Amino acid sequence: MKKKLTTVFVSLMVLSATAQHHKLWYEQPAHTWLRALPIGNSQLGAMVYGGTDIEELALNEETFWSGSPHDNNSPDARQHLKEVRDLTLTGREEEAHQLIDKYFFRGPHGMRFLPLGSVKLTLGHKDVTDYRRELDLADALATTTYTYHGVKYKRTVFASLSDHAIIMRLTASEKGELEFDVHFDSQLKADVFGVTEREGVSVNELAAVVEGVEQEGIKAGLKAECRIRIETDGEIKRKVNALEVDDATTATLYIVAATNFVNYHDISGNPIQKNNRTLDALKDLSYKQLLKRHLDKYHEQYDRVSLALTSTPSQKALPTDQRLSSFDGTDLDMVSLMMQYGRYLLISSSQPGGQPANLQGVWNGKKNAAWDSKYTININTEMNYWPSTVANLIETQRPLLSMIRDLSATGSKTAQQMYGCGGWLAHHNTDLWRIAGPVDGTTWGMFPTGGAWLTTHIWQQYLFTGDRQLLADYYPVMKGAADFLIDYLCPHPKYGWLVTAPTVSPEHGPMGKKTTVTAGSTMDNQIVFDVFSQTIAAAKILGEDSSYISHLTAAIQQLPPMQIGRHGQLQEWLWDGDDPKDEHRHISHLYGLFPSNQISPYTHPDLFTAASNTLKQRGDMATGWSLGWKINFWARMLDGNHAFRIIRNMLTMIPDSIEWGGHGGTYPNLFDAHPPFQIDGNFGCAAGVCEMLVQSHDGAVHLLPALPDAWSEGEVKGLRARGGFIVDEQWSDGQLLSARIRSTIGGMLRLRSYVPLKGKGLIPAVGDCPNALLQRADIKQPLHSPELTSFDQLPLRPVYEYDLDTKAGKSYEIKVNR
Repeated sequence: MKKKLTTVFVSLMVLSATAQHHKLWYEQPAHTWLRALPIGNSQLGAMVYGGTDIEELALNEETFWSGSPHDNNSPDARQHLKEVRDLTLTGREEEAHQLIDKYFFRGPHGMRFLPLGSVKLTLGHKDVTDYRRELDLADALATTTYTYHGVKYKRTVFASLSDHAIIMRLTASEKGELEFDVHFDSQLKADVFGVTEREGVSVNELAAVVEGVEQEGIKAGLKAECRIRIETDGEIKRKVNALEVDDATTATLYIVAATNFVNYHDISGNPIQKNNRTLDALKDLSYKQLLKRHLDKYHEQYDRVSLALTSTPSQKALPTDQRLSSFDGTDLDMVSLMMQYGRYLLISSSQPGGQPANLQGVWNGKKNAAWDSKYTININTEMNYWPSTVANLIETQRPLLSMIRDLSATGSKTAQQMYGCGGWLAHHNTDLWRIAGPVDGTTWGMFPTGGAWLTTHIWQQYLFTGDRQLLADYYPVMKGAADFLIDYLCPHPKYGWLVTAPTVSPEHGPMGKKTTVTAGSTMDNQIVFDVFSQTIAAAKILGEDSSYISHLTAAIQQLPPMQIGRHGQLQEWLWDGDDPKDEHRHISHLYGLFPSNQISPYTHPDLFTAASNTLKQRGDMATGWSLGWKINFWARMLDGNHAFRIIRNMLTMIPDSIEWGGHGGTYPNLFDAHPPFQIDGNFGCAAGVCEMLVQSHDGAVHLLPALPDAWSEGEVKGLRARGGFIVDEQWSDGQLLSARIRSTIGGMLRLRSYVPLKGKGLIPAVGDCPNALLQRADIKQPLHSPELTSFDQLPLRPVYEYDLDTKAGKSYEIKVNR
């Protein structure tokens, strides 16, 4: 046994040593945007094509959107709310739908995220050899290398997290053999300037001013400037709208961009002055210094987590597009790569002080992006931030929290004008201007709980960190969401429960109805329960008004319970309208399973079984983002094999020529394919892999809760758990070998495991977990359909539970007790 364990640990050490050296690499330049490689620093994003004849960096600036400050609240909604509500509550939802379309949607329907333009380098290198382009996730560097006429050329590009610029370094192996032209073009109206055409542009600079666009009657209010500075040991010449570099061996491009955006109601900024400040800060820093500053900043976030899974050398040696197309479930390091790619993309698209990652992160190559590349807050924006907690990237969520605070201001106006309610709300979409009214139409937009759902991210961050100051800062935002719901809820005349009306279960309607309009959808009920429960808990921690706490507590008791329908499914609506053959992409009523914690195998095994039935009825294939959600669902079902089946479905190659329609999968550059591209699937996959390895929502920190049989050996380090714990795990033969838990804030740690454990201070657990950050949800008993004739609860694996009293800053070694 000792020899076997030694062999296992040596094997795991080898895995760990290479765990973070993940690269996407290819043998040809990208000929489409969906083959180019993404870099970003939150403010700026670029897609790097790796061309040899012409190199292209397709740029985005996070605040460059159409339109200008505005709201989209309909003043007619309030006077028709009672009529709409009465129709909805009495089974006349189709009539309610028509009135909502007529009176609740004033427009516009949200502004769009714009492409800035492209920096292009004309190199003229054709028929090259030894070509390779890659994206190194460990260092956030995109590199292109090749040989042309006996000269080796190399380009390295990174988006500096520390210095707010995109930097490209070009080198040639032979002196004076580096020659190229640089120019800028854009799909939008743009003026390009050189040194002789605009004051303040240096001889080695190119500047482009790009005009924003009007949309749906909202005039363009934004203007962007992109500046390109070149430093080289060669000669720089001015050409018409371009710069020419000759006789060089090395050249460095510094690319910056900015707009006049200040915040959602202020566009008085000066993009030229912003770019001047950024470039001035770079002047005294060498390329090596800039690279080091970038790596130090990036590594501080990326290096927190590593995941080692097995693959063969031949699998790892394949170019990434070939590796993806040949994925058969045995190349487990590809799963690790996808998890880390999700973390890379979140780091690159969401940093403190910036905008949240939108539907495409910070990357968009189209003048009219799919769904405007906005913030879709009936699942997609929330999914973007699932990795921020468990994958140990807490600071990436700050832009989202800032947007929620903005919405609490704009949404308070919407709540009053449209519904006569206090507090605040947002519907199913928002944008740079923080619109809070409904968009697109009743089927999609009549979702009054989008903002409420967003506030649960505040509470979840508190559970993971124990940050009381965060709670104090954002308690008014949480309370405002609860205040709106208290005012918006109404008693259902048939059931007597307090329900939201009108509302929808996102984008999906029941059998026998020609509308999505309903009262008290299961998802809404679950969201309302969470918002009330979390606001109560926050109020108690902060010593807020006890009468308000009592008010919310009384309301919770009047909410509908979850219901199990005649097909053994969790009902999506108050009445049993689910179609067991319907494989709709939205499975909104399982919000209570994930991301919430209302469905537990241990306290409500009947709901747990119903959730499983629902998932089986919805099937294993879907759009890309839906696959991302399903990975998390099956992880919470403690079924690692099924979760891995969904991952395998997600790792289906979708050709870059398919931009619409069909089932989900992954594009050649590993972007998630809805299709079209939506980045939420990448983030959902990353979070799902982490959820398979550790969970902490259900009364304990559960080690390896959903490990697939195929992942028989591996190691993960740095995952976050609620309670402020950082978790490392090693396993072999499909069972936990050891764990190392670091406590960041102290407190009682309850561990759950499928194998017995031992460790200093570890004692068998008794009763409920005393750590409030790990507590379960206290929900009503579910109702069962009288038509349900057979219902066998899912069997559960036996578990062992232990308590460990931890101290802040201390680490604790846990081993299997053989």
